Amino acid sequence: MKKDTIQNLSFKQLELILWRNLQHTYSQVLAQLLEELDKQIAENRDRDRFRLHDTRTCTITSLFGDIEIKRNYYHDRKTGKYVCLLDRILEFKGAKGISPLLEETAMEFAITGTSYRKAADVLEDIVGYRVISHETIRKLLLEATAISKEPEPVHGQVLFVEVDGLYVKRQRQKQRGKEEKIAAVHQGWEVNGKRVKLKNKRHFVHNGKEPFWDAFEKFLTDTYDYDPAVHKLVINGDGAAWITACREYFGDRAFYTLDRYHVAREIQRLFKRHPRYRALRKALAKNAPEKLLMELNSAVGTLEDESKEAQLENLIKQLEKYPEALRDYRDWLKEQGIDVKGFRSMGSAEATMSVFAKRLKNGRSWVDKGVSAMMTGLVAHMDKLTLKTLFGRVEKWIEPSEEKKVPKRYVKKVSRMVKEATRGNIPYLKRTIHLPVCSALKALKGF
Repeated sequence: MKKDTIQNLSFKQLELILWRNLQHTYSQVLAQLLEELDKQIAENRDRDRFRLHDTRTCTITSLFGDIEIKRNYYHDRKTGKYVCLLDRILEFKGAKGISPLLEETAMEFAITGTSYRKAADVLEDIVGYRVISHETIRKLLLEATAISKEPEPVHGQVLFVEVDGLYVKRQRQKQRGKEEKIAAVHQGWEVNGKRVKLKNKRHFVHNGKEPFWDAFEKFLTDTYDYDPAVHKLVINGDGAAWITACREYFGDRAFYTLDRYHVAREIQRLFKRHPRYRALRKALAKNAPEKLLMELNSAVGTLEDESKEAQLENLIKQLEKYPEALRDYRDWLKEQGIDVKGFRSMGSAEATMSVFAKRLKNGRSWVDKGVSAMMTGLVAHMDKLTLKTLFGRVEKWIEPSEEKKVPKRYVKKVSRMVKEATRGNIPYLKRTIHLPVCSALKALKGF
């Protein structure tokens, strides 16, 4: 077999050849583009205000390697401060050394993945070397803040609220853990074939000393065009005291419904193989509190051990406090003169909790600042909010229509620069033209 035939090169090697050269090309083109933009800014700046101080070199770590650029440094005569106009116009901090796209990708992997370390490992697998440490990613998220949207219109008369708590372990504290109080708000259900989607779902995480429902109503007014005199709330949650306090806080402006998932789970634990189990399930499904309480009271003394009898007694006491919470909320809305067509049973709280639990639990423990930052990131991701970061903004999950459009002249300019930079920069292309590998690679030239 002759030397330098196609058998001497594997597909993986071919990928690596192209990938390394594309990394180099990316760095080369981006550096050239940034320096050209900096030159344009210098030529068109307000010379009376911005005096050129000097030119400085900085190295920016990006998804495709380190990029070294020279950019102008100015003295702002108006403020007395020194600034890089390139950084200001492009909305990033070049002196900090991390590109906005790398920051955005790293933070997305950290929020949607399993850990900061895993996010750094995934980036290393993609790029080919350790482009950013897990500790740097953690610090980036700690400094991030969510940017609120404009208040959304409320399309009907009702907002639906799912409330629950999530116990998260703490580290370096006397408390072993703390319950995080979370609410999900939506405006109803959207049916598409067999799939059902919640409309305009938003999330609220309680943070601070203000009572939960005070802070939550402020969230409603900031997030929606919510009018307490017009809009009704349907609040679904378990029997925790901080949740049931909504009954006193909102009064006749809200209907509290006891989450059926928690009640059904407790009934199953106590009555799984009990003769009354089927009757209890049927009473719960029919939203018949009187029937359910009658069945539960009838079952007292029939359970197999004292601990279950004590649990049954506690369940009965809880349900007797607010039996109306077992009614169908739609009946209450009808009494208010509200059309309930298309309204469905409540109970998405557990699904919401599972999203938070997947990232915050599973053996992990947190400091208060760390769990607060991660929950900010999770809410931004789920609600499609922009995260303001040290070096720019995380907007990867924002709807395409909401993103700023790049001027066409820059798109064309980048395409032209890429073509020019890729000419002759792959050594394999310069070898004997008759080799099959060279012929294949030649066909890629200019892409």
